[in-house]
Amino acid sequence: MGFSKMFSSFSMDIGIDLGTCNTLVYIKGKGIVISEPSVVAVERGTKKVVAVGHEAKRMLWKTPGDIIAIRPLRDGVIADLDTTEKMIRYFISKVVSKKWFVKPRMVIGVPTCITEVERRAVEESAYKSGAREVKVIEESLAAAIGADIPIFEPAGHMICDIGGGTTEISVISLGGMVVTNAIRLGGDEFDKAIIKHVRTVHNLIIGEQSAENLKIEIGNASADKKIEKMEIKGTDAITGLPRRLEIDSVEVRESLQEPIIAIIDEIKKTLGQTPPELAADIVERGIVMTGGGSLLKGLPKLIGKETGVPVILAEDPLLCVANGAGKYFDLVKNAANTKTIYNYLNS
Repeated sequence: MGFSKMFSSFSMDIGIDLGTCNTLVYIKGKGIVISEPSVVAVERGTKKVVAVGHEAKRMLWKTPGDIIAIRPLRDGVIADLDTTEKMIRYFISKVVSKKWFVKPRMVIGVPTCITEVERRAVEESAYKSGAREVKVIEESLAAAIGADIPIFEPAGHMICDIGGGTTEISVISLGGMVVTNAIRLGGDEFDKAIIKHVRTVHNLIIGEQSAENLKIEIGNASADKKIEKMEIKGTDAITGLPRRLEIDSVEVRESLQEPIIAIIDEIKKTLGQTPPELAADIVERGIVMTGGGSLLKGLPKLIGKETGVPVILAEDPLLCVANGAGKYFDLVKNAANTKTIYNYLNS
């Protein structure tokens, strides 16, 4: 056995979905081992980390003056490099023992709309957190692998990944991206749209957590026969006093129209840019949806109606990017072996 093969046999492969809302970590042989909010609480003066993940999220908007709760990623990209590095290092330290003989290999899914500088920042953070080898791949490619799409087939597959900060729509064939479009709009934008609507129509100021709860509990993208209602609490914009309000699912759907239409327009644009042969495959196989935003009730149905193409919601859409990133090295190795065998048989 060569040194490099022996080295890799002791290595650990880690897949990371570095999301605006949540960070997920996948370890080969174990599956998803971390799924926590992308939030870090630090001391104001020293920038010393006080809490990360679930504990830090509970502090968001509720911290005393000397502690700041930060979301270091915005719109799918690193807004605060130093804090992101600390967050990655914290999550990795939770799952990788310091006694581990060989540093891990990491694959990180990132949106295609990020710049080369932002891409290098992600890479740098991973190396500083203790990686031996880092591969940064497109989120939609990782999501496709995680959704068990046979990406190396000579056929067109369309994937729509709606994350917290970005939506990415890609057509994949023979292991490569044929067409890809990404917009900096995702589940966070759904929450902002609800906050804006409640403030404009009802003069009530609500927080991100309340908006997210509304979206999850009674939010929908297409008209439903059953009208659901939910009570929310907030601050009256005129009196400044606390107030309760009952809101129904029809209002929530109306408030979400703008971001939903933007996503559908991006999907239509991508379909329009797809070569005819691959478009025929997509009509037959459908659009696969992944990411937390795809869980909005009625969204796959609405996209199918608007595009005329079948839409399939992936199993465990929230986990697809992390699962795919974690399986990347093995998949590429298997594809290379298959190609070698094919070339040998046809030589």
